[in-house]
Amino acid sequence: MIPVSLVDVGSYLPERSVGTEFYAGQDAQDTEGAMFSPPAARRHAAPDESATDMAVAAALPMLERRRERGDGPVDVVLTNVSLPDRAFTGAGADIVARLGLAPIPEWIIDVHNSGCAAFVYLMKLGRGLIASGQARTALICCVQNTAGQLFARPELRGRKHAPVPGDGCGVGFLTAGDESPILDVVTHHGVEYANDMTLSADTRKYWEPGEGEIDIGFTDSKVKQIVARGNQLVPQVTRELCERLGTPTTDIDLLVTNQPNRMFLHNWREDLGLKPERHPDTFDRYGNLFGAGIPVTLSQARDDGKIDKGDLVVLSGFAHAGDFAAAAAVRW
Repeated sequence: MIPVSLVDVGSYLPERSVGTEFYAGQDAQDTEGAMFSPPAARRHAAPDESATDMAVAAALPMLERRRERGDGPVDVVLTNVSLPDRAFTGAGADIVARLGLAPIPEWIIDVHNSGCAAFVYLMKLGRGLIASGQARTALICCVQNTAGQLFARPELRGRKHAPVPGDGCGVGFLTAGDESPILDVVTHHGVEYANDMTLSADTRKYWEPGEGEIDIGFTDSKVKQIVARGNQLVPQVTRELCERLGTPTTDIDLLVTNQPNRMFLHNWREDLGLKPERHPDTFDRYGNLFGAGIPVTLSQARDDGKIDKGDLVVLSGFAHAGDFAAAAAVRW
């Protein structure tokens, strides 16, 4: 198979920084232990800022770098957007148009599942297309945009989970070749947990008219089970990945995970035997960035000089209530 590399990453964070005092309310301090303990700050997308706006802001500087390096046109565009701006159509076509990509990529794929581990899943999809010879390059865009549009709404601001998310976008660029090869990708679908995260609007379906805000979360009876799953899933897929590579987890030079809360971040690195400096943490600066958390954190680690040539970089995360988990290894 043709080797495939993750050669670049980029990120965009909205300008508006929001403190936890914005959420002060009856339930704001009810943290269910550490599950909903709020970050110190988070960013909110502007009211008129679309998912496409965020993806374009993150992707343009990265694509310019790739053009300067001599990379060819983008053959594949893969997107994951937490809260799609439009029903049915997805964001991919709009992103391609706004970026002015020419020729128009043969593959434009909007993936709605895989949540907080979407970047790894999209890496697997892009790698498969490139390795099979059907493409040479792929652009990955992961947009998290629920914080300012959903959880900041008046009826939701006081709920215990509302302060946790932040908005942002992370992007990546894949190419054929062994410059920064993707060594392997492990994915796990926990289909039995697909209904454990709920979208509630009182007793109506979310598209039906009525009173009350739409909310996304977990039933109280499920929280303890989800915490247990979350603690296990990321170490599980990371270990499976390392076993396939024939290397212990302690040899990981940099572990980049999704950023759900302090509890998970601490437990994951302890379980895998990694020191904090080898597991970057952006939670208190940006909150839970959902699918954008992995690429944003990786981009910042790169920009901060935390990755050296030849490092074993592992990207790992789990989604929603545990219905998906994935890990990928890159030799930087």
